[in-house]
Amino acid sequence: MRTKFIIATICLAPVLLTSSCRISSAPAGPIPLPGAHAHNDYEHDRPLLDALDHGFTSVEADIHLVDGDLFVAHDLDEIKPERTLRSLYLEPLSTRIAQNGGRVYPNGPQFTLFIDIKTEAVATYKVLNEMLAGYESIFTTFDSKGRTDKAVIVIVSGNRPRELMEAQTIRYAGYDGRLVDLDSDTPATLIPVISDNWTRHFSYDGNGPMPVEERQKLKKIVETAHQKGRRIRFWATPDKPSPARQTLWRELLASGVDLLNTDDLRGLQQFLLQHTPK
Repeated sequence: MRTKFIIATICLAPVLLTSSCRISSAPAGPIPLPGAHAHNDYEHDRPLLDALDHGFTSVEADIHLVDGDLFVAHDLDEIKPERTLRSLYLEPLSTRIAQNGGRVYPNGPQFTLFIDIKTEAVATYKVLNEMLAGYESIFTTFDSKGRTDKAVIVIVSGNRPRELMEAQTIRYAGYDGRLVDLDSDTPATLIPVISDNWTRHFSYDGNGPMPVEERQKLKKIVETAHQKGRRIRFWATPDKPSPARQTLWRELLASGVDLLNTDDLRGLQQFLLQHTPK
């Protein structure tokens, strides 16, 4: 969805457009959607930008460490020299935030950048940490005093070097937990998000009514996470356009799941615009 412009014509007299009329244009961009997460965002024609044009407030990028730089791709054989983490995500975010008064969306919510490490955890994270430090003005930081929120929060997923991240005196990213971490007393300053594979914990796929025991299980997961200051996200939910997908999304939304996972930007945008309370 491209940014649209609303043209407002203000005339000082009831005549055709003349010099006594002023024409003003104001950007009418997409409504930011706090629950919208772009899974495999980098596979869209315009990584990050397509998601932003659809109001997404969370995106995911897979990274590989090759020759000292971080490249965005699902697999190593898909790497292209121009598709780096810096060029596709860090620089565009930094530029946009500067243009929008310190936010990804003007006066909008905090933006989440999931970075899924595909290569060796420690070596890749060390390069990532140094790179994020170069953009410290836009990234949420974590230290002994707690969390200092900024325009973007980075969440490290995939191969996560937990011991290294726990030992840091200052971090520019949070650790993406799993459901095994749900009841942990680990502070939310280390694990701000719990993400997991839907199919490993639930059989429901959106067809027919959700089983009562699974709905109760989901509700308990969300309540526990929120009590500990964490957000919840599931991947591997049905994502082909269908009534079943709509039904499952409604269940997730009603339960309080924080991020709905999709590759279908337009589909989730339309769903959330229709189902999010005004």
